[in-house]
Amino acid sequence: MNKVYNDAVASLNGILFNGMTIMAGGFGLCGIPENLIVALRDSGTTNITAISNNAGVDDFGLGLLLQTRQIKKMVSSYVGENKEFERQYLAEELELEFNPQGTLAERIRAGGAGIPGFYTKTGVGTLVAEGKEHKEFDSEVHIMETGLKADVSLVKAWKADTEGNLIFRKTGRNFNPMMATAGKITVAEVEELVEKGELDPDQIHTPGIFIQRIIVSKGLEKRIEQLTTRQKNSEGN
Repeated sequence: MNKVYNDAVASLNGILFNGMTIMAGGFGLCGIPENLIVALRDSGTTNITAISNNAGVDDFGLGLLLQTRQIKKMVSSYVGENKEFERQYLAEELELEFNPQGTLAERIRAGGAGIPGFYTKTGVGTLVAEGKEHKEFDSEVHIMETGLKADVSLVKAWKADTEGNLIFRKTGRNFNPMMATAGKITVAEVEELVEKGELDPDQIHTPGIFIQRIIVSKGLEKRIEQLTTRQKNSEGN
């Protein structure tokens, strides 16, 4: 089966529908599937529940889908860089399911592993724990969190082969590998595509069995979320 598609639009054809749940990988603006997010916006799909560590910025990443009001609910851990997100949430135009970052990662990993729920101490005694089952282990209270799954996962990898085996690079490895396992259909956007057998098996992070569709990235911006520079001193250092 050929998993390689010509572009992002083609790779999403036939798998999108209104009211769907998507996962979008990356951390901040690093390792996000830029081309796939733009194609999702241009598809006009609405009422999306988006599971992602963050919501991008106002004019990039998932922020593009907030601009067009295609997202009805975010399941996230950090949303502090997006003014439109803040506006919609405070105006009660957008639902938010807030998660501690480690809990979000584990919920996604659990969903991909077929684990329906697990217990954690994180969030006990806070708003995060409201309405959740509490149980004691070793005389300490834990809350139950449920695994997360998606209709479609959109992930970004550094390198892949034509079978869908993926290698992630540095910060881009955040959230992408576990999201790749948690989608009913996973579409991978990659920077470099090689033939089957060219990747060192010991270097593969996500086996191709989890990947249904692949595209090669085009025109990546790779924006920096918060650019911080140091001024040179009088000696030029």
